[in-house]
Amino acid sequence: MSSTTTRREPARLIFRAGILERYADVLTPAVLDALDAMASLNRDRQRIMRERIERRERRFREKTHIDFLAPDAVIPRTSITVQQARDGDFDGSVIPHDLTRQWIQGTGPATRPRSTVAAGLRNVAYALLSGADGWMFDGEDALGQVSTMSLDNQRNLKLAIARAAPFVDVAREVATEMNTWAKGFFGRAIIDDVDRQLDVTTRIFRARGLHLDDRHVRDADGSGFSASIVDAATYVVNNHAALRARGSSLVLYLPKIQTCEEAALWNDLLTALEVHVGLERGSIKTYVLIEQLEESFQLMEIRAALGLRFVGFNTGRWDYINSVADALAWDPAFQDPNIDAITMTYGYMRNYEDRVRRAVNTPDRNGRCALWQGGMEPNIPVGSEVGVAAGMKRAVAGAEREQRAGASGKWVAHWKMVHIVRPVWEKVGEANQAGRAFPPLTYTPEDAAGLRLLEPAPRTVRGARDLLSVALQYGNAFGRGMQAAALKPADFFGDDDVLYLMEDMATGEIRLSILWEWLHKRAAFTEGDAGTGVRAGDRLTPELFERLLGEEYGKLLAARNKDVHDDSKATTLPIAREIVRRYVENPAKAPWYVDLLNLNLDNEDLAVACERVDAYLSAFARDGTRLTENLDFVAPTS
Repeated sequence: MSSTTTRREPARLIFRAGILERYADVLTPAVLDALDAMASLNRDRQRIMRERIERRERRFREKTHIDFLAPDAVIPRTSITVQQARDGDFDGSVIPHDLTRQWIQGTGPATRPRSTVAAGLRNVAYALLSGADGWMFDGEDALGQVSTMSLDNQRNLKLAIARAAPFVDVAREVATEMNTWAKGFFGRAIIDDVDRQLDVTTRIFRARGLHLDDRHVRDADGSGFSASIVDAATYVVNNHAALRARGSSLVLYLPKIQTCEEAALWNDLLTALEVHVGLERGSIKTYVLIEQLEESFQLMEIRAALGLRFVGFNTGRWDYINSVADALAWDPAFQDPNIDAITMTYGYMRNYEDRVRRAVNTPDRNGRCALWQGGMEPNIPVGSEVGVAAGMKRAVAGAEREQRAGASGKWVAHWKMVHIVRPVWEKVGEANQAGRAFPPLTYTPEDAAGLRLLEPAPRTVRGARDLLSVALQYGNAFGRGMQAAALKPADFFGDDDVLYLMEDMATGEIRLSILWEWLHKRAAFTEGDAGTGVRAGDRLTPELFERLLGEEYGKLLAARNKDVHDDSKATTLPIAREIVRRYVENPAKAPWYVDLLNLNLDNEDLAVACERVDAYLSAFARDGTRLTENLDFVAPTS
């Protein structure tokens, strides 16, 4: 028998060969027991994900828009009707003491690609010494998945939350480096007492979405097992005692939810986990990222489905734009402009944000409102003096707009941004804006139309080049294990007046969605381009797409190592190019760029990559099947 059997491997699960031995400190007997207790819910997850794709296919086939739910419908997995949810006739959560003020939340993973424990712990130290009110340690869009990064992420969080010696030592080193930078940038130190500073920031974890399979665990029948279950169980079981001993809340961010049924499944998953661990129901608190169009039609229903554990929504710009483009891929009249024109004040984005702030400020039957955490600030204060000054001015202006709009706080993608943006809320001084008066939500045809509202804006060859360049770079970074990467279009490499932006998986998703949209809907450019001979009114043809793809790819091959790692130019970069080409040119729009990237993690063979991508696209076109399992999974031998 294998050694994994002696560790009471759950009967309902299969673990990748060697994982239980290498990560005995992470996949502990207690974690394995929790996974076993939750394993049956994976079948519900698989069914709901199939139904998600079936809804998408039905809309495409029947050419129908997403709409609001019928008021008399019952939210699946609950006894609450849609009308009750809209009226606030449910029990919501009291906001915990350490979430009442979340002016700035940082985001980022707790490890680095193929790193040592000490190197990965530096990420955690930067986060917890940053002065942010909260830090969302990412297990999803910003966390690389090469090799064993998802488990390294969990190991480092466990060490840091327990204040184990390796983390404390790293934190003291990092504090010195952070103060050195701050003295040069602000003229002052930002950390006076390391131990006290480590108590400032609320620890939050973002699990992977329901649509993703774990790379190291499979269901006993050989099918994919939920990454959401693995992430939530591992984080909560390993850390709940240490967090509660310090008086800290257990908080998760839930990504990529599309419906209230999916939110209700999450509630059932977390309730099962609480029962197994012995926690009071509702102990695990949740934020929900509103980053899907269908989700924005069911905001109050999602609040009600999560009930006692729901504390707030976050508005995630890139993912939401992607979801709108994907949901309306069947509609030839829906054609997005350049991505930089789709700000939070643009058409459908403005209406989506307005619905979120109205939803959180609708009281439940106990008079409790929820929180709205604003979107991501991707700027990094690294570049020329002129570039940094302009970038920081834009960052502060964006924060001021969100604060005026009603957000209780904002996300930043780098620790250096915390002290630059946080003063926007410090000046106001209020802990949050929960309960601020806004008009009640309505559910009219006009409201529905507003969530897909286009407004005149440029659509240019330059915009297409930017989409291609960043999509290629992101796919390449993903293949190297850097799901969070500092990027900018290749034409600006070497120009320090144009700052790199910290981008995660969402940036790749939206760029390919818009490119697919422009090509297959024959979107017209709004102005000419001398370099390509394109005139205003000309369309993105297959020939022009191939030309732009070749030219942007060539720029990346010629780029310096700082911008495109030399060791990727004959390995993961060609794979990224082929994934981009096949995704954009394929007549049937793939639902996720990440699916194609995940199939090729830890693979640097171009021929193999092409076979895998073609197999995915063929399966999806045939019957809507998403190939999501780890194709390199090796089960232990007995």
